[in-house]
Amino acid sequence: MSGRQSAEERKAQIVAEVLRLADEIGPDRLSTTDVARAIGLSQPAIFRHFPTKGALWLAVAEDIADRLQRDWAAAEVGSSEPHARLKALIGAQLTAISATPALPSILFSRELQVDNQGLRDVFRGLLGAFQGRLVAVIGDLQAAGDLKRDVSPEDVAILLTSLVQGVAIRWTLGARGFSLPQEGLRLFDVQLALLNAQEDVCDEKTG
Repeated sequence: MSGRQSAEERKAQIVAEVLRLADEIGPDRLSTTDVARAIGLSQPAIFRHFPTKGALWLAVAEDIADRLQRDWAAAEVGSSEPHARLKALIGAQLTAISATPALPSILFSRELQVDNQGLRDVFRGLLGAFQGRLVAVIGDLQAAGDLKRDVSPEDVAILLTSLVQGVAIRWTLGARGFSLPQEGLRLFDVQLALLNAQEDVCDEKTG
């Protein structure tokens, strides 16, 4: 299982194993010994690639960040109309969480919240980058008259990221008994309907 690999290939293998084991046994219980045993290496071999456990977790966070940003970019490129682009961004995030089920646990782990400032900074930056993309698209929807303008784009973005986080937690606690992307996008449609500017126009006409 531990055949000859380049240093980069070995690092990628270690990072992937951390994500798998973090889902299986939890990020706070995970040790470098667990990772080494699963890959078929000695613990010192892990530390040859990552000098500390903190450095290993930082590499995991950066791997997640790279993949998420690629997913977001692909979602935006594939959807030109603002509503479709916004839905694609939310869908990309839900799909990424579904494909990396350890992510919700990592976000609420002691490793992130207490022990590793670098890890926390990466995820804080990711959240800011995602919200920034949402804000830009929400602004386009408001400019086109398709979304209420009395709610700031920043607040709408917070609502949508909170929706993603909430349904992901429910998915995790519910033993992943439903499709995360499908349920998340259903609730996205509900949220957007509540913010639809056309409903205000109808209310004014009937008032």
